[in-house]
Amino acid sequence: MLEIKHLKTIRALAHTGSLAKAANWLHTTSSALSHQLKELEARIRHPIYVRKTQPVKFTPEGELILQLAEQILPLVQDTETRIQDLRTQSKGQLRLAIECHSCFQWLMPAISQFHKRWPMIELSFNNEYMFDALPGLTEGELDLVITADTFESDEFYFEPLFSFEMVLVTAPDHPLANKSYIDATDLTQQTLLTYPVEPARLDIYKYVLHPANCQPKHVKKVDQTLMILQMVTANLGVAVLPSWAVTEYQQQGLVETVKIGQQGLTSKLFAAVKQRQKNLGYIKSFFEISQRTSLTNLTDVTPIK
Repeated sequence: MLEIKHLKTIRALAHTGSLAKAANWLHTTSSALSHQLKELEARIRHPIYVRKTQPVKFTPEGELILQLAEQILPLVQDTETRIQDLRTQSKGQLRLAIECHSCFQWLMPAISQFHKRWPMIELSFNNEYMFDALPGLTEGELDLVITADTFESDEFYFEPLFSFEMVLVTAPDHPLANKSYIDATDLTQQTLLTYPVEPARLDIYKYVLHPANCQPKHVKKVDQTLMILQMVTANLGVAVLPSWAVTEYQQQGLVETVKIGQQGLTSKLFAAVKQRQKNLGYIKSFFEISQRTSLTNLTDVTPIK
């Protein structure tokens, strides 16, 4: 009656919260997914979820199937990996560097899962390439880089991880905190707190300030997200950060967030590896675990189409 594809669909629906996002995550269409769910409902003779609810709400029957999916799918995936391990006897190392400096909310759980699945792979961080890590791939000092910078390359492969919204972060009593959105001119009288990288690599410059031929009044470069947030709360400047990186602080009333532009400012995150390594079993596994873990652990993130 139940098939693995049904379990994958139910789990994706629960983790993404909507049929459209689940279809996107499973690399299919909403209509195909809807047809599959109707077929399953016909088999069990009960609805699985309540239509037109956001996020999706499951019926008791749907909850039972979801529980089964959460139990079975990790076992299936683990068994498939173990079979692959027996076939390839994979051993090696995965040397990481991150250019996303707010990554730890999803990256640490992802690394924990990766280590359980691939205990024979030695995983390590390299802090020498914190703000410009792609040269480390070229030089052979790194195996994988988490980055927002992509470009056409015969040397590198960029695996899409997820997209998210960048927001302006201010102190609660800051003059910009009550605006529905800000534009480039709003920043011309502000102190902008940024990471110590070239402005051309920062989304706020690339897509907002430079096109409008605007500059902040002052710029202060800070190398830690926590320090940036502390400076924001002290009204020492404003910052542009991923919305999911500041949710906890906003809920505590320490900061406010403001949309950047009427449509918002969307950014994307990728895992970069050498072209020749992209099909290695443990590399592909890291991609999959990172994508799934980010969707589970973060709010307001979506798969990259």
